[in-house]
Amino acid sequence: MSRPQVVKPATISGFPEWLPEIRMVELHWLDTIRACFERYGFASVETPSVEALETLQAKGETSQEVYTLRRLQADPNDSSDARLGLHFDLTVPFARYVAANLNDLVFPFKRYQIQRAWRGERPQEGRFREFTQCDIDVIGVDRVPLHFDAELPRIIIETMTALDLPKWTLHINNRKILQGFYEGLGIDDPIAVIQAADKMDKVGADGVRRILIDKLGLDERRADAVLNLAAIRGTDATVVDKVKALGVHSELLVEGLDELAFVMDSLSDLPEGLVVADLSIARGLDYYTGTVYEGKFDGWPSYPSICSGGRYDNLVGSFVNRTLPGIGMSIGLTRIFSKLVSEGLLDTSRKSPTEVLVVVPSDERRADALATAAALRQRGINTEVYHQADKLAKQLRYASRKAIPFVWMPPFDDDGSHEIKNLETGEQVAADPATWQPGS
Repeated sequence: MSRPQVVKPATISGFPEWLPEIRMVELHWLDTIRACFERYGFASVETPSVEALETLQAKGETSQEVYTLRRLQADPNDSSDARLGLHFDLTVPFARYVAANLNDLVFPFKRYQIQRAWRGERPQEGRFREFTQCDIDVIGVDRVPLHFDAELPRIIIETMTALDLPKWTLHINNRKILQGFYEGLGIDDPIAVIQAADKMDKVGADGVRRILIDKLGLDERRADAVLNLAAIRGTDATVVDKVKALGVHSELLVEGLDELAFVMDSLSDLPEGLVVADLSIARGLDYYTGTVYEGKFDGWPSYPSICSGGRYDNLVGSFVNRTLPGIGMSIGLTRIFSKLVSEGLLDTSRKSPTEVLVVVPSDERRADALATAAALRQRGINTEVYHQADKLAKQLRYASRKAIPFVWMPPFDDDGSHEIKNLETGEQVAADPATWQPGS
């Protein structure tokens, strides 16, 4: 009989998977993020992994990266799967969700969504084909008060501070400033210029200037004005004066500057330099219409954004004949997490969630070990029973390799007593399974 073909167990590029000790940290992060979002009254929703292609293609240039579904042995007369694709973000599916459940939601509707998304782009550092996003959004009927433009970044900052990340900065701009400024310059297609300006991180100022002149047909004066605007930075509302000094005027520009000043003033109590008004931030997706955000690691300036988002006025309107504006932000969990993994900045010393390993002294005493473990678990202590009767040294070595902090010794005979051993300190003391707590 011939042997079955051996399939090489290789991971697929762009689809990360973690060892248990790393996954434990990721789960802790997810719990932390979820708790922060819920503290501000955001409710969890989950949408399907797939959406209709017409939904995914309704907004944003990223639709060209959508993975479509096709069954391996599909019926040639059944084209239903061909109309489905994996969602590339959570904002577009959320807009569809709101439209579908319009009569059952209470507005303003505050939701958070933590799910995987998929993009068919070339894998590279910080960019994946499968990744986890953590989104918060507020959608209202007719209007969403401007104070949410300041509340959402505050929530994201509080959440990411709780994760104890390396130093990072939140960059804020307003699309009305960009569009109003470009309109004030007499540019016919301001959205195309916004999308060109969004490439600043990738191609630099000279690269953007070439796009503006060679591809979009701007003259040198207007191209220079676009770059002058993008060069403006500030940690408070004085950036407004810097923009006004460029001498360009439009009503939309004034509106955007007022909104940016409001957000910066509202966040002025945060640590100096954590929030920066950055007029180069554009966000390429075309559904953003107001405040936009991008978070970046300070120590890795070329690394992609680690959180982002903005205000959108018409996204839900693509699915229902109502005015339902919204604002949202997203934490790129996989992007952040993978960077810290590669830099060795995570504490991955624990190999297991087990707090206590119960020793099995002998086959005859296994029932005692199981009863002890049951008593500990009943009080919420993560407890594992060693898988077989074995030498004590071997069981202790197993606990040490998995970084289990405590080893429980049930009675080895009828006259013995329970004892607990702290593997970090080496201390071993008598203990009662009905009352003992880790750290006691």
